[in-house]
Amino acid sequence: MAAGGAEELKRSSCDWDGVVAEIVKIEKRLFPKHESLARTFDEELRKKNAGLLYLRVNGEVAGYVMFSWPSSLSASITKLAVKDSYQRQGHGEALLRAAIQKCRTRNVHRVQLHVDPSRSPALSLYKKLGFEVDSLIDGYYSSDRDAYRMFLDFDGDG
Repeated sequence: MAAGGAEELKRSSCDWDGVVAEIVKIEKRLFPKHESLARTFDEELRKKNAGLLYLRVNGEVAGYVMFSWPSSLSASITKLAVKDSYQRQGHGEALLRAAIQKCRTRNVHRVQLHVDPSRSPALSLYKKLGFEVDSLIDGYYSSDRDAYRMFLDFDGDG
């Protein structure tokens, strides 16, 4: 992969354990315990239609995006995270663009995700890349935290 580009994590990679360990640290730091996949990360990646792209900067994992294809027509971005020290440098956008492109190769018609409305930087990024708010889901994250369900539809040009 070109320097600065997102890499796909594959189970056959000799780097698997190290990359997963770095991602779990980011996951624990950035997400509340009940939203974190830290304890089940390896299990999540074993699911049939799941994928993960990560970005290395200066030899360390700076961020990652996890996605899945629950159906042949749609994909979901399930996690997007960038380490604090690498935020606001375009890494989240690069990861999201790479995940969207990966989803396009599966010929899905729609990519969906959920985001806390109070996470303004994330919301701005998703809107910048063409995601639209579909609906507000009360209590999605917890009884006092809602989520926007957002989507990006692809036109027929592939």
